[in-house]
Amino acid sequence: MKALILLATLKTDELSATATLSEFLAKKMQAAKIEVDTVRLADLNIPPGTYSDMGDGDEWPGVLKQILAADILIFATPIWWNNISSLMQRVIERLDELHDQTMKGKPSGLEKKAAGIVVTGDSDGAQTLIGTLANFFNAIALPLPPSATLTVLWEGQAKGNKTTRKQLLAKYKKDYAKTADKMVKQLLAAAKSK
Repeated sequence: MKALILLATLKTDELSATATLSEFLAKKMQAAKIEVDTVRLADLNIPPGTYSDMGDGDEWPGVLKQILAADILIFATPIWWNNISSLMQRVIERLDELHDQTMKGKPSGLEKKAAGIVVTGDSDGAQTLIGTLANFFNAIALPLPPSATLTVLWEGQAKGNKTTRKQLLAKYKKDYAKTADKMVKQLLAAAKSK
């Protein structure tokens, strides 16, 4: 069983709550015998567009290949102004060609996978964000099983806060371990039933 985390943190070198929560979830999945890869989108050249290949230097085709090879897809994003990060929006735009296929009555290639959502922030807005992603998943035929979201809204993740990686992991372990375990169980069950 293979999982792919599409990590849409905007941070490249500094500590990221979204990256840390994704790492926390990845360890839970690995404990359940799931092979996990993470694609940090900020490190790649993914130009704007709505096609699977936008030409010279576009690294999206390689990401798409990983997406299609995975059994479980995790969309991990921080909340920015009550919305997904710009990098997660870029993922949606670049997956639009798969949506075009479904509109023509063809399979998107995502029907037999299971999707999950990871959200971090310091204030409310997760429900809207999850709703947006769930609607998109529906449009591209990517199944989102029940309880397949892991959301942490905590002031310790606020922009400019000096919370350490160790403090983040301690918070996740203390308050979100059961939620993460349930999410992994739901994703495994959904992926195995395909």
